[in-house]
Amino acid sequence: MDLVALSLACLGASLAAFVLLWGVSLRLEDSSIVDSTWGPAFVLVALVSAFLGEGYEGRRYLVLGLVATWGLRLGLHIFTRNRGRGEDPRYARMRERRGPSWRWVSLPQVFLLQAAILWIVSFPVQAIAAAEEPDSLTRLDLLGAVLWLVGFLFEAVGDLQLKDFKADPLNDGRVMDRGLWRYTRHPNYFGDAVVWWGIGLVAVQVEWGWAALVGPLLITFLLLRVSGVALLEHDLRKRKPGYEDYVRRTNAFIPGPPKSREPR
Repeated sequence: MDLVALSLACLGASLAAFVLLWGVSLRLEDSSIVDSTWGPAFVLVALVSAFLGEGYEGRRYLVLGLVATWGLRLGLHIFTRNRGRGEDPRYARMRERRGPSWRWVSLPQVFLLQAAILWIVSFPVQAIAAAEEPDSLTRLDLLGAVLWLVGFLFEAVGDLQLKDFKADPLNDGRVMDRGLWRYTRHPNYFGDAVVWWGIGLVAVQVEWGWAALVGPLLITFLLLRVSGVALLEHDLRKRKPGYEDYVRRTNAFIPGPPKSREPR
């Protein structure tokens, strides 16, 4: 199967999965279930790519393993974090504003939009699965896997550190500035982006590989400017008294040594 046919198959699988998920959300009256299925939906696209693609088998299954490890961990983390909390306030506010029409508006505005974004972000996976050359594993495969591992550890360790911090009642209302959070205000988002740059690095060596960099570019833009850093920090600045000081001394995204506090 060539890249065009494979990409269309992945788009179809993504759309079908999110339409089905939309139906489940109507029954549960909870649109935020889309968050915990974001990672596993990438695994679905990676599976379709691995089994329908006719590219070099070793690279196809290497990337399937990377995406599956990342996606399933992320899905489990978000599911356990949100379990029992009801609908996320973001979606609840949208539901309240839209009223009864939300059941139909949520399909394109939440579910189909995420299906389209997922399809674009996962384009490196599709390009790798369709490419017959190189027909052996290369140094770029190794470098991409190492970069993926750095991103995966940043995301997973950052999530675990934040979970442990929030579990301690003594930290209620305090700013998390320990562990990886001492060096970047969003180690999990940074790690998420690096995971996809690692997969993008594997993709650059195959046909259409440079075009596949649209995936990591898009996810990095979204994490920085749309649904990640910008959205979260707007809320944290309002409800965390010490957050402005944390902002002054800590990098927003790319890790770096904390800045010393300016003398008063």
